[in-house]
Amino acid sequence: MADIDALRAKMKTIGDHVRTLKAQGASKEEVDAQVAKLQEAKKELAEATGEPLGEEKGKKGRMALKTPKGTRDWAPADMALREHIFSTLSRVFKRHGGSTIDTPVFELKEILAGKYGEDSKLIYDLQDQGGELCSLRYDLTVPFARFLAMNPTQYSNIKRYHIAKVYRRDQPVMTKGRMREFYQCDFDIAGHYDSMVPDAEILCIVCEALTELEIGDFTVKINHRKILDGIFAVCGVPAEKIRTISSAVDKLDKLPWGEVRKEMTEEKGLDPEVADRIGKYVMLKGGPELLDRLKKTELANNKMAKQGMDDMELLFTYLDVFGISEKMSFDLSLARGLDYYTGIIYEVVTQASAPPGFSTIPPVPSAEPQTNGTLPGPSAPSAKPPKKSKKDKDAEGEEEVDESTVGVGSIAAGGRYDELVGMFLTAASGASGSSKKAAGIPCVGISVGVERVFSILNQKAKHDEESRWGRSKETEVFIVAVAEGLLPERMKLAKELWDAGIKAEYMHKAKPKFRAQFDIIDKERVPFAVLLGPDELKNGIVKVKVQKGKDESKDDEGEIVKRDELVSWLKERL
Repeated sequence: MADIDALRAKMKTIGDHVRTLKAQGASKEEVDAQVAKLQEAKKELAEATGEPLGEEKGKKGRMALKTPKGTRDWAPADMALREHIFSTLSRVFKRHGGSTIDTPVFELKEILAGKYGEDSKLIYDLQDQGGELCSLRYDLTVPFARFLAMNPTQYSNIKRYHIAKVYRRDQPVMTKGRMREFYQCDFDIAGHYDSMVPDAEILCIVCEALTELEIGDFTVKINHRKILDGIFAVCGVPAEKIRTISSAVDKLDKLPWGEVRKEMTEEKGLDPEVADRIGKYVMLKGGPELLDRLKKTELANNKMAKQGMDDMELLFTYLDVFGISEKMSFDLSLARGLDYYTGIIYEVVTQASAPPGFSTIPPVPSAEPQTNGTLPGPSAPSAKPPKKSKKDKDAEGEEEVDESTVGVGSIAAGGRYDELVGMFLTAASGASGSSKKAAGIPCVGISVGVERVFSILNQKAKHDEESRWGRSKETEVFIVAVAEGLLPERMKLAKELWDAGIKAEYMHKAKPKFRAQFDIIDKERVPFAVLLGPDELKNGIVKVKVQKGKDESKDDEGEIVKRDELVSWLKERL
C-alpha cells in the first residue's frame, strides 16, 4: 500500500509543478517534459492497482489490455524488417553449410541449472505440470548441447543454425532491444577439427551477416578464456572466486574501472592488491601486437595463459586470410559471464552499444611493459558513465530502468564451449565427480540478438526517407480502377500478375474512389500503379505510373503499355 501512496503523492507533486510552470509561462518543452513524467506515473499507478488508465479509471470489471512486461506486439512494418533480418542471416548461414534444427521452448530445469553463472537468476521457472520441473529456455546453446548429447554418433560433426525465441527475466529496456521474450539467431560448429579453424569461420560468418544487414560500423571484441583465467591465476585470485570476478570484469564496457574494482573488493571480497594487479591487464586492447606485449610479462610462465596466446596467434593468421582482421579488437576486459565457455570468446559492438557518454571499448595504456615483467596501471576512462537516476519500483516490486541511460549492448556474442556436451553425457551416465568424464563434442558458436539489430536498423530507417523498411508489405503493383469500377477486369489482371510471380493488389470495392486507391499506394509506397479504364480495355492497353511520392508523381501521366506485354515490362523493372 505504501508504494501506491507514494505513487499518488508523486503524481500530485508533478501535477502541482506542471500548474506552476504554466502559471510562470514556461516553455512548451518544459511543460511537455513534466506532463510526460505525469503520464508515466499514471501508468505505474494503473499497473500497481490494476485500474485502467484514462476514462476507464475507477470502473470495475475492466480488463487491462497490455502485453506482459518485457514483451511487445510487432506491427506489419516491424515484421517486414524482422523478416529481412531473419532471411539475411539464414542466407549467410546456409552459404557456410549450415543446417537448421528446432528444440522445445522449455527444457527440464536440471538441463539449464548451473550453466549460466550469476545469470541463472534470470531463468523463467514453470510450475510443476505432470511431475516434471521445467524452465523456459534461456538461450539456444544449452539446448543444442543437450541435442548433441542425445545424438552423439549421428551428429558428431555438424554446422547448425537455429532461429527461435528465448526468455530471460531481465529488467527490460524496450527501446534498446533488451526484452524478456526475444529472438536469437545462432550458428554453431560442432566436431573435432584443427585448432582455431572453425573459430575463424564463425567470426567470418558474423562479419558477413552484419555487413549484409548494413548495420553500419561495428567492432568484434575477442578474448580467450584461458588467457583470462591465466591473468586471474598470476594475479592471485582464489579459484573459487574466478567466475564471480570474471563477471565483474565483464562490466568494463558499461562502468569505469573504479566501479568494477569496488565491486570486486567490497561486494565480492577480493584483496585490493589483487584487484589492482588485475586492472593492469584488463584495460588492455589491441591486435597481434598485444600478444607480443603479453609474452613479455609473467603470463608467459603460466601454462594456461600460454595455450590461450598460442590459440590467438593462430587465429589472427586465419583472420588475415579471411580479410577481417581490421574488424577485430583483442580486448582483455571481455569476460562473458556464462560458465560454459572454455576458449575464445567474442562479442560484437557498435556505437549504439555503450551507454550514452561512455566509450564502447576502454582506452589502451600507451606505456610498454616494464623490464620486471609487469604492466602499467589502468588508465582512467575517457568518458564518465551516465549518472544513475533514481529508480522507481514497478508493480512487481522491481526497479525500473531509465532507458535514456542504457545502451543497446552487444548485438552478437559467443565463444567456444568444448565441455558442455561432455557434461551432459557424464551426468546422463551417472558418473560421479571423481569418475572419468565422458568424451564430449567440442563446439564453437555465435548468437545474433535480433531485437538489438532491429532496434539499430529501425532507428536508421526512421531517418532515411528512401528506406524500404517503412513499408508493411511487399506489394509491387496496385491495379487502379479509372472511372467505372471494372472489378472483374481488375481481378482478372491481378490473377495474371500473381501467376507471373508479381506481387499485386487491388481495392476490394466494386466502385472505389480514385483518390482512395492512390492513398493506399502512397501509404504503402507501392512502386507501380497500373491504371485500368474503359478506354484502356477497349484498346488492349494499360497505363503504368512509377510512384515517386505524392508531390513528384501527381504530374506524371504514366506510360502506355500493351496489355499482353505488361508482365515482361514489369519484370524488367522490378
